[in-house]
This record gives sequence, structure tokens and C-alpha cells, in this order.
Amino acid sequence: MDVIRRNNIMLSGPGGQPMLFAHGYGCDQSMWRFVAPAFADRYKVVLFDHVGAGRSDLSAYDRVRYASLGGYAADVIEICEALDLRHVVMVAHSVSAMIAVLASIRAPDRFAALVLLGPSPRYIGAEGYDGGFKRADIEQLLELQESNYLGWANTLAPLIIGDPEQRPELVEELRNSFCRTDPEVARQFAAVTFLSDNRDDLIHVRAPTLIIQSEFDSIASTAVGRYVHEHIPGSEMVVLPVSGHCPHLSAPQETIAAIDAFLARHVRQIGPR
Repeated sequence: MDVIRRNNIMLSGPGGQPMLFAHGYGCDQSMWRFVAPAFADRYKVVLFDHVGAGRSDLSAYDRVRYASLGGYAADVIEICEALDLRHVVMVAHSVSAMIAVLASIRAPDRFAALVLLGPSPRYIGAEGYDGGFKRADIEQLLELQESNYLGWANTLAPLIIGDPEQRPELVEELRNSFCRTDPEVARQFAAVTFLSDNRDDLIHVRAPTLIIQSEFDSIASTAVGRYVHEHIPGSEMVVLPVSGHCPHLSAPQETIAAIDAFLARHVRQIGPR
């Protein structure tokens, strides 16, 4: 029950095979409202908030535990244990994609498949790898967050959504989500997100994996998505003809179709228990 309260877990669906949805940085479980209901008639849909986000228990936030993505991966495994979830299809956006990767490596018997939206194993470019950002870019972004949190939110939200003039309501929603997050938590999670390097973890993923990539994404480019695809054995990649880092918000029907097609090929659905 402590885990359920800590992560504000919400359940729906008939039971049986679980689909666990993990939101990205600065967001909460409401970001899945256009996608998760499409699976609630066939799966046990599990939504949750990372500690420090949404309606999670902020008192559970521990700077040491959450100093790396491993702490969030441990939470995912504890959620699976608390709810006795097995044969899990984990759908994860942005930084949660690497959290899902780590969780699946640590507890491979829990996971049937991974669906990764806009994944990036490293945001800063390195020799032979184009992560999309220079270290100076990330440092400047983190400094702006420290000195002017509202200005940082106003800068990052339209960058994440893409086409801000076409989807101003989504930009405003994301900006408000940033501003609801405790600033200290947001700063640490931002540093952990943008300074992490999980490239060496990809090869250890054994679950069937789908990468869903927006064609035009300023946060995680198609080159980054392709890198993830090439380094997770046997993975598949779908590029959606949309802009922005949140295809589950900007192109939910296309996202649902890609997930459905992938699961039909790779996951034998189990019935209610």
C-alpha cells in the first residue's frame, strides 16, 4: 500500500496482462489520457506518477535514491512486485524509456515487451554519437532552470511539444505541469535526465522492443532513435510523420496503431487471472 500511495497508482481494465505506462520528465500520468484508454478493454492498465511528479508522495523523495535513473527503475520494479505484475508491457516516454530499459534488465522475468517513445540514452553528443546537444547547451539549460525557473519552463515547453503555434494548448499544459513540480525535485531530475549515459545498457535488453519516433523531434532526433534501435537486439522502430517529442499527445491514434501492430506480432496476450 505504501508503494501505491507513493506513486499514486491508478488501475483500470479487466485484469489479465498488465500495461504499465511511465510518463516523461516534468509530466505526470495524465499525459497518457489519449492512449491508455484504447487498451483498457483488453489489458490491466497501470498508471503512476514518478516520485516528485503529479500526485505522488513528495515526502518519499530521496535525493540519494533519485540521484540516478536507477532509483526510478527500482520504483518500477517495486510497483510490479506490489501489484504482482508479470508479463508486463511497459510503455515509456522520454527519460522513462531508459528507466524501462534499466528495470527490464534488472527484472527480466517481469517484462514481456517494451514500447519506448522518443528514447535517448544520452542527450550530450560524444565521439561517434550525435545526442543532439552539446554539453554547453545542457549546462546553459540547467543554469537557466536554477536562476529563472519560469523562464526555463517557457523555453523548454514549446521545444518539447514542437509546432507550438499549431498546438498552443499542449504547450500551456506542459508549462503548467513544469510549474506544478517542486523546483528542487525538477532541478535534480533534469540534471539526472540530461547528464545520464545509458548507451552501454541497451545491448542487455532482452524483451521485444518497439521504438516510436517522431520524424521531427528537437529533444531526441531520428538519429538518436535509430541508435537505440540498432543497439537493442531485435528491436523495431516506427517513425511517425509528426513534430515534437510527445507523439502520444500530438498523434495519439498513430501511436496506438503502432503499439497495437507491434503487440500483435510479438506478445501473446494473457487473459484475466
